[in-house]
Amino acid sequence: MSEHHASPQQQRENPDPHEQSRPMPWPMIALVALLIAFGIVYISRSDIETPAAWGDGRSAAELAGAKPGAKVDGAALYASLCVACHQAAGQGLPGVFPPLAGSEWVQGKDSTAAAILLHGITGSLTVKGAAYNGAMPPFKDQLSDEQIAAVLTHVRSQWGNQAGAVTAETVAKAREEHKARTASFAGDKELPPHD
Repeated sequence: MSEHHASPQQQRENPDPHEQSRPMPWPMIALVALLIAFGIVYISRSDIETPAAWGDGRSAAELAGAKPGAKVDGAALYASLCVACHQAAGQGLPGVFPPLAGSEWVQGKDSTAAAILLHGITGSLTVKGAAYNGAMPPFKDQLSDEQIAAVLTHVRSQWGNQAGAVTAETVAKAREEHKARTASFAGDKELPPHD
């Protein structure tokens, strides 16, 4: 058996660390086990059918105005359907999704705004002098006239917008007027006037 001789370079290196007799401390293992056990018990004892104690306690039906006497919450609908594109402050995303704050389309004719929400937009749209080339989905099959009116009323009264409320009757008229439409509006060239 030959004896191994270390080179000068090997002699300069520190030895690899070894765990030896100091593995993870037992108190740490016990703490992790307790946290996992607590999580399992907490989740198994939770009642998912009752409204959360934190929040306002309204059900999805109440937010949508489906319960008798309940008013549709336009702000909640905006937060769940519109905020991803138009953002929480209504500023949109440059070049893609137009701002709603100060938009001539939002503050213009309520029937035009209703038609936009009902059928959506594809193609170039000019808002506040800037062109946007995104796509807005239609909500005619997803939202009722009352829900669309509530979202529009919310948007037309936020972020400095001072346009009047939109009624469900206005949305119903826009729905009837454009009932033959099967595709989204092709931006500026197809939308009805906003003035």
